[in-house]
Amino acid sequence: MSDPLDAIRTTFFEECRELMDDLERGLLAIEAGDRSGETVDAVFRAVHSVKGGAGAFGLAELAAFAHDFETVLDRLRAGVLAPDPAQVHDMLVAADVLADLVEAGERDARPDGQAVDASRTALAQLSAAARTDAGDAEDVLFDAVPLSLDLANEDAVEGDGTDAESGPPAVAWDIEFEPLPGLLESGNEPLHLFEALTRLGSVRAVCATDAVLPLDSLAPKSLGLSWRLSLDAPDSTSAEIEGVFAYAADLCRLRVVRTDADAVPARIPTAPVVAPEAGPARPTADRARPLTSVRVTLSRVDELVNLVGEMVIAQAMLGQIASEPGRRQELVSQVDTLQSLTLQLQDGVMAIRALPVGPLFQRMSRIVREASQWTGKSVRLVTEGEDTHVDKAVIERLADPLTHMVRNAIDHGIEDAEARERAGKAVEGRITLSAAQRSDRVVVTIVDDGGGVDRDRVLRKARAAGLVDANAMLEPEEIDRLLFLPGFSTSDTVSDLSGRGVGMDVVARAIADLSGTISIRSRRGEGTRIVISLPLTLAILDGMIVTTGEERYVVPLSSILETQIAEHADLQRIGPGATVARLHDGYVPLHDLGTLLGRRATGTASPDRTILYLDPGDARPIGLLVDGIEAQRQVVVKGLDRTIGPIAGVSAATILGNGGVALILDAAGLAGLAARTPIPRRLAS
Repeated sequence: MSDPLDAIRTTFFEECRELMDDLERGLLAIEAGDRSGETVDAVFRAVHSVKGGAGAFGLAELAAFAHDFETVLDRLRAGVLAPDPAQVHDMLVAADVLADLVEAGERDARPDGQAVDASRTALAQLSAAARTDAGDAEDVLFDAVPLSLDLANEDAVEGDGTDAESGPPAVAWDIEFEPLPGLLESGNEPLHLFEALTRLGSVRAVCATDAVLPLDSLAPKSLGLSWRLSLDAPDSTSAEIEGVFAYAADLCRLRVVRTDADAVPARIPTAPVVAPEAGPARPTADRARPLTSVRVTLSRVDELVNLVGEMVIAQAMLGQIASEPGRRQELVSQVDTLQSLTLQLQDGVMAIRALPVGPLFQRMSRIVREASQWTGKSVRLVTEGEDTHVDKAVIERLADPLTHMVRNAIDHGIEDAEARERAGKAVEGRITLSAAQRSDRVVVTIVDDGGGVDRDRVLRKARAAGLVDANAMLEPEEIDRLLFLPGFSTSDTVSDLSGRGVGMDVVARAIADLSGTISIRSRRGEGTRIVISLPLTLAILDGMIVTTGEERYVVPLSSILETQIAEHADLQRIGPGATVARLHDGYVPLHDLGTLLGRRATGTASPDRTILYLDPGDARPIGLLVDGIEAQRQVVVKGLDRTIGPIAGVSAATILGNGGVALILDAAGLAGLAARTPIPRRLAS
């Protein structure tokens, strides 16, 4: 029988990943100069929430590190710490370590102790820097927003050190706060809660110690303390005060009374909630890695439930109609209704899987920052279209290729400061990362304002590596495509960023695996533009079913430029087995699909056949000769089994309505196969 706490634990770690995104986003905003209370509070809440959950699940090391991090952020929130760029960098590193600790806790693994210790040392130095800047951090904090703490009984209030001339602060709220067992284990501390109250107004807190047990019977999980606080915040509401204690709501008794109104408690005292005892760590083998999930709004779930209900009704009606003779027309109509409901259900399910690319783009901000520091270049990332939605699986598999391209843009594209000044450019380089939806695809563009591709150097390197014939004359676009060849690199030395001959070829393969295309355009001295076109979802695509011989194939609609009857096409024979077809103002190579796939002997462009003009991405279009077009429909994508291995020109497979299997073709792969057939480079148009 499964442990119900496992589901809660899985949810905690899923929330932690979201909190890590919030933390990184907030720290990057702080680094950019945003020191607003909203931003700082969001950063503090993220770490505080992780600490609370870590304490509840007995993740002591995670809770301890989060506590140290929270202490620094609390001083930032209180205005005591005004971090410089180097200190913000330490916080970003701490965020990375915190994320590593979260992952280690999820896997029941040991984290990198050296990295954790180094980051904790840096956090301690940040706290020390805050004290140095402020003289005595606690005194300055309480002087800036008066807060008097007296760790004595209430009878000793008269000796609390309040300025006699000014007198005690005017009191608008009376607050009674009593921690319950489990408060400290959850990561909450009374002092931090009281300091948070100072954002609403002047606070004076008096501690009652009369419930503390003798030392020999002291309960380590029970404070035995309670506090009475006076808050001078006449414009605040009880809800705002409650909000300060929100993370400890079920771990304390809280009573909030306005002193100039009827004493109405803001919250009824709750029963204590004690965190479970931390048991021994369970071995990794005992716990399968939790499945990833997406958060779905209730309204979307309701829509799907309603659609399923409509489909059940339609199915019942179909069964009734099919059992009675003479109702063929009604049967056809009901099938159309069912098909419409199926499409709506499909759209609803796909919408659930769709996520914005914003978090992925945010991750690239860190890549830019770290690569800039490594190379000593000043680079700024500009993002556009963060709200563009795409399938979750696409986003997850796009992260690594995008990282490669952004790093290459900084390492190879953006010039150093001196070179940019000589070229009359701003010292700070610029990389623009954008996303936009185009029909059933999403287009991601990476643009840098660097020096562009040095084509002479690229061609020289490719010839030296034996990747290009020494006498080959290549067009500029073809030289740019050399960057995607396996093992190609323009770097003379090996670095942590590039130079190992691994990078852009990996990008090209990864994009092809996503049924996408990638193109590159560059202008010397102006920069480089890389465009990636990807399907919105990997589960279903719109395709055209074509036939060649006895075989049926599916060609994605997104890669088809035009179709044309071969009889009406302007075809030119240019050599043995080589034919070109006129497409608008130029000619494109024409290839028989069966021949390309090795399924039959070389075909001829007979009049009754059809030409599909395909856009393979960063290559010139090609003409594909097929026997005919059977239908246009949506198909469910089925991945090829790993035992089959990659098939040139094929990306996946699908099951047709008749139960037969059809291969889904890859335009870029077909273009690669077609490139083996020699076609003259220039033809008079």
